[in-house]
Amino acid sequence: MDLKVPRTGTWVGSLMTLHLKGWSQQIQRTFSSLRTGIVLLITLGVVSAAGTFVLQRPLTEAEKLERAYAPETLRWLDRLSLTDVFHSWWFALLLAALGLNIILASLERFPVAWAYVQRRYARPDAHFLKGLTLQREIQIPDKETGLAAAERAFRQLRFKPQRVASQNGMSLFAERNRFVRLAAYLVHASLLLIFAGAIADALLGYRGYVALTPNRQTNQIELSNGKTRTLPFVVRCDDAGQENYADGSPRRWWSKLVVLDSGREVLRKEIAVNDPLVFRGVRFYQSGYGSSGDLGALRLRVVPKANPADTREIVLHPDETLALDAENSVRVAAFFPDFVIRDKQVETRSDQPNNPAIQLTVDSKKSGATKVWLFANFPEVNHADESPYRFQLRDLQMGWFTGLQVSHEPGQWAVWIGVVLMIVGLAAAFYFIHARVWAVPISDDRGRLVLWVGASASKNREEFEERFNKLVAEILDGLKAPYGSRGTVSRTSGSHHFLVNAAAALKGRS
Repeated sequence: MDLKVPRTGTWVGSLMTLHLKGWSQQIQRTFSSLRTGIVLLITLGVVSAAGTFVLQRPLTEAEKLERAYAPETLRWLDRLSLTDVFHSWWFALLLAALGLNIILASLERFPVAWAYVQRRYARPDAHFLKGLTLQREIQIPDKETGLAAAERAFRQLRFKPQRVASQNGMSLFAERNRFVRLAAYLVHASLLLIFAGAIADALLGYRGYVALTPNRQTNQIELSNGKTRTLPFVVRCDDAGQENYADGSPRRWWSKLVVLDSGREVLRKEIAVNDPLVFRGVRFYQSGYGSSGDLGALRLRVVPKANPADTREIVLHPDETLALDAENSVRVAAFFPDFVIRDKQVETRSDQPNNPAIQLTVDSKKSGATKVWLFANFPEVNHADESPYRFQLRDLQMGWFTGLQVSHEPGQWAVWIGVVLMIVGLAAAFYFIHARVWAVPISDDRGRLVLWVGASASKNREEFEERFNKLVAEILDGLKAPYGSRGTVSRTSGSHHFLVNAAAALKGRS
């Protein structure tokens, strides 16, 4: 007799297959376990707390970060992405791991919940009858009388009974809130949507900042990591301002923005704090307003030296040349908001208009260019010049800038849908109970015809037990005949005495 010996390679392949299969099952068990989910949740809580206590870019200005942390500490915080926790790759990886844990755990436990939804157990079998915790046996004269009394009692307790026909005869079944069995999985789905949105924001989204001055436009924003990003469209600021309270403190900032796409105006909106402009998923939030330190406009009184009676007022803007007559024009040559002379050099101490000084250039076709100095705080100071005009400063407007936070968060829709689903899922899980009740005419162990009444609830079983006792009492009251009852509720020792007393009371009234 020939014996075929398996080849060595076959044995090795089988062992490797079993080994790999064992590893895959172990990994699946690890990632689907509740312990892994708890560890991941705790880890996410810790890093989220770190993102709360550590100053985050771009919400925190770079100067404030540099004042808050030492240079070496700030470098390490940036290197570990702790200054932008919620957009870091490792935060997205933690979310993905927790999402995988939720998926595997749900797939493992879902069949049991789905069995409750698909298999209603409208007609319970004998095994189910014996194992149910809440049950009673009520003696009845005939099946129809017992079922009719049970139907009335079901409706009084807001159950919708239905008659179920089978080979063993007719029975009653009613249930409420079957969807509760899937509420937990709705919460799981909402978490997965929130995680997916957060991962999309972390990997594909960005946040930045842009400052615009009047009538300036740009498609460049500065990202939180210091890099520059080019937008697929252009945004322009036509106007901006600040509204103050009576004490002078700022009450509201606003900006009038225009979006240009391929050189064509496509959107115009006045934004304010918490009321952004949104275009192609990019949001522009109002985040600041203030003086740019530059000159906005000058209102000047112009007096011709040859004919003082021909005095007039003009408004002069930076980078503007204004004709005074056929041969002379004027423009702003220099502006110093806080004028000071140091080491024979003209400088400014700050960007605030504490001591403004303006240098004008008067261009003449005959005599060339002439420099003229004006001092806002010292209007009486006049320097000799060869200009054919004298200039008096009537008003000075500082230039302003509007600060805009820019964000692109492609996962926000998923996050908000997830939040809504979570609210619905939690409301279903905490405020609704899947309750089922049955009424089945059977013969008891002594051969008597009884109505078996049973019930089950997904939670709050102690409270539901009271409702079940009330249901039994309603059925006894509906029978209105001196029939006894027997049965027990495992957790309530006095329930049997309650039913006996109820039956005696009915007998006395009859």
